[in-house]
Amino acid sequence: MLQTVWVSLPGKRALRKSDCHCDGKQRSWRCGFARAIIQNPCLRHDSRTPGKARMFKKIQICLCCFFVLGILYEISLLSSCFFSYMPMPKHFLTPEQVLNLGKSIFFLETTERLEPPPLVSCSVESAARIYPNRPIILFMKGLTNNTVLDINSSYAAFSLLSSMKNVFIFPLQMENVFQETPLLQWYNQVIPEEEKNWVHVSSDASRLALIWKYGGIYMDTDVISIRPIPEESFLAAQKSQFSSNGIFGFPAHHKFIWDCMENFVLKYNGNIWGNQGPFLMTRMLKAICNLTDFKGTEDHSCQNISFLNPQRFYPIPYPAWRRYYKVWDKSPNFNISYALHLWNFMNRNRKAVVAGSNTLAENLYKVYCPTTYKDLILNVKLKNFTRSEDSA
Repeated sequence: MLQTVWVSLPGKRALRKSDCHCDGKQRSWRCGFARAIIQNPCLRHDSRTPGKARMFKKIQICLCCFFVLGILYEISLLSSCFFSYMPMPKHFLTPEQVLNLGKSIFFLETTERLEPPPLVSCSVESAARIYPNRPIILFMKGLTNNTVLDINSSYAAFSLLSSMKNVFIFPLQMENVFQETPLLQWYNQVIPEEEKNWVHVSSDASRLALIWKYGGIYMDTDVISIRPIPEESFLAAQKSQFSSNGIFGFPAHHKFIWDCMENFVLKYNGNIWGNQGPFLMTRMLKAICNLTDFKGTEDHSCQNISFLNPQRFYPIPYPAWRRYYKVWDKSPNFNISYALHLWNFMNRNRKAVVAGSNTLAENLYKVYCPTTYKDLILNVKLKNFTRSEDSA
């Protein structure tokens, strides 16, 4: 085995190894002015060793990065991981668990009916397709905690919607919804049976409370989504200087929504249709913003609230609502719209989508809610045709 011979200068004490350091270039031990005679290279300080150490360190850093990125990826999937479940396990999730995921799209049914009509089904399905990673929640007043309805339900639309991975259908329990909001006191005092417009008023109140508590987007059940809304805090202009409340979105605990709830109670008049709805939104927006007419297709903004152009949701205004149920020579592309409001409140004659009619509404169903079109429009026509053939 090779040895290192230590050399000391005259008049100096003998050198110890602790007095020396390895000269990597010369591959020898240097001790002050003396140099050791190398018979055994200083392998501990081999120039190749630091390179190996650096490589090992880089590998460790890379592994750590992959580990951290994996955690971040899992976190990013938190809100969508529930949607990978099969339909039945969704029924084990409570409303609070789903609502706490955030960024929900809300729909409300404040009548007692349990079978959503085709337009409601189309609205919910189109939202589920446009926003695949967000919870789409339909609250229904007719449901109770004891109501058992699922994908095997005899209600065709209910079964259809329940089968969609990001659609959740929950009972609308207003007393719970209004907890910790200014609306609770009003709700405890009001007598629904004596209210002229209770279905609409209760819906106006519920949508405010849900958006305040959880944040997200509210949509009427006659709104067909056609592309994602890029705004987080927005109101939809029905016309210049007038806001609707048929679609709006805000983050949780936004001051504007809280102020709307307070004004809802302060200025409550259930006999005037829309007083707690679009008129409420308009007067509250005017209180903080100097509204001007829209020129062209631009949006307005005030107090960090986007006031979106009427073309975004109402390219066909309510006086012309019948155009949705007419045949167009050339279908519009609605290329600057995010969603389309079909004005079902105006549809007193109950015009419906009919398979093969080639109306604008039918073509919208085919593109944006194809499952609803197939199951609730096309199949119904085929069943009716088969029955008429059998009876003949």
